[in-house]
Amino acid sequence: MDINIFIERRKSLKISQVKLCKGICTQSTLSKFENNGRIPSLAILSKLCERLGLSVDDLYRNSIASTTHMKSVLDRTESELMMESYSNVSKSLSEIDADEIHNNSLKMQYYYQWGLFNALKNDKIEDSFYSFARILEDLDEKHQTIYTYLAYVGLGLYYSKMDLMKEADFFFEKVWDYINIHKDETFQKGSVNVYLRILTIVFYTAEFYIKTEDYVKSNELVFRGIKLCSEQHITYYLPRLKFLSAKIAINENKPHKEIEDLLSESLAFAKINHNVAIESRIKTLREKYDKNSSLEK
Repeated sequence: MDINIFIERRKSLKISQVKLCKGICTQSTLSKFENNGRIPSLAILSKLCERLGLSVDDLYRNSIASTTHMKSVLDRTESELMMESYSNVSKSLSEIDADEIHNNSLKMQYYYQWGLFNALKNDKIEDSFYSFARILEDLDEKHQTIYTYLAYVGLGLYYSKMDLMKEADFFFEKVWDYINIHKDETFQKGSVNVYLRILTIVFYTAEFYIKTEDYVKSNELVFRGIKLCSEQHITYYLPRLKFLSAKIAINENKPHKEIEDLLSESLAFAKINHNVAIESRIKTLREKYDKNSSLEK
């Protein structure tokens, strides 16, 4: 609600607080509304607005426009994170002032993106810890939304990057349990961002278990991720999931053709999605694999 719309209309009409509230409410009620943002009952507010030639909806116009803009930016940022377009992520998040977000869900979306971005970039890593703490200790303190598990992923990455694997495992185990509980859950059509968040926790958890050489869990997660991409026609994560498949296959000494096929599939999807970062990673992995293969001959 933009109370300034109300105040500016009253002043433009040169109506005092005393005159405006006469027969509707006390001046104290009106003063608390204008000065402290304490909203009166809908009946009182409607009468006050009517006297100024406004509707209650008019007070929400700027707020709705602002919320719509923020949602659009955050949804775009979500896709940019998936594509590892970190320069674009930085620019997009800089468009938003967290103090101006008055929608709880959007605020959690903002903090998870900001925290994950910092964790992945190794930039201001202490800020990423704060972002996840805001979700876990404040915005979703009952841990009822997927943002809690995105925060767990972020904290897992945070500790993993500091090589504190026991601490990282603590958080990724929570995510593993969550994935297993909700593995058959479906969402309404058009919920692309919901599925992107699920794929985010699946991907980074799989990546962690590859790092700890738990190929049973990582294989299962990669399989689920690829299946979800196929079912929901989401291609953002396919290059990266196929890349993880190739890494697992190499570590498990799978046949050469199987590994080459996985690397080729990963590269093909990376080109389709214009994911330059994963193309570079595939090239590095292939060169390392070819070198090790030639040494073994």
